Amino acid sequence: MISIRTSLVLAASHALVFVAGVGVGIYALPLLVAPPPPPASEVAAHARQALFTGQFRRDLRDSDLLHWGSGAVSVGSRSIVFVGRLAPGPDYKLYLSPEFVETEADFARLKHRMVRIADVRSFGNQILAVADTIDVSRFNTAIIWCESFGQFITAAQYR
Repeated sequence: MISIRTSLVLAASHALVFVAGVGVGIYALPLLVAPPPPPASEVAAHARQALFTGQFRRDLRDSDLLHWGSGAVSVGSRSIVFVGRLAPGPDYKLYLSPEFVETEADFARLKHRMVRIADVRSFGNQILAVADTIDVSRFNTAIIWCESFGQFITAAQYR
C-alpha cells in the first residue's frame, strides 16, 4: 500500500508536470502551426508600395521577456509588411491606432478608436492585407496585441 506522503508527492509531481506541459504547449503550438514566411521578393515588392514606415522595438514599457517584437513595418494602403521577429504566442492581432501605445492600459483606453487589420499567424516576416475600407493615414501606430491573454506585445509609430 502507498503511504499518504508518497501519494501527495506523486500528486504534486504529476500536477507540476501537467502545468509545465500546458505552458510548453501554449508556447510551442503557435510555432508548430505558423505558416511559412512569404518569399523575400514578395515582401520587398509590398514594402516598396508603402506610404509609411516604422520600427517595432523590444524596449517599450509593457514589452518583456515573453512579449516583444522587433523589426521594420511598412504600411501601405493595401498591405502592411513586417520584417523582423516576434515572441511566439497565441492569438496575435495587428491593430492600427490614432495614438502611440506602449502599455496595456493605453491599449484598453484607445481600443474603441483602433481598427483591427488582421491575425498575425507567424513570428517572422509577413504580409498582412488591409481592407479597402481602411484609410491607414488616419492612424499613426501599428500594434501587435495578444487577444487571448490581453497582452501588449509591441508597437511601431509609423507617422
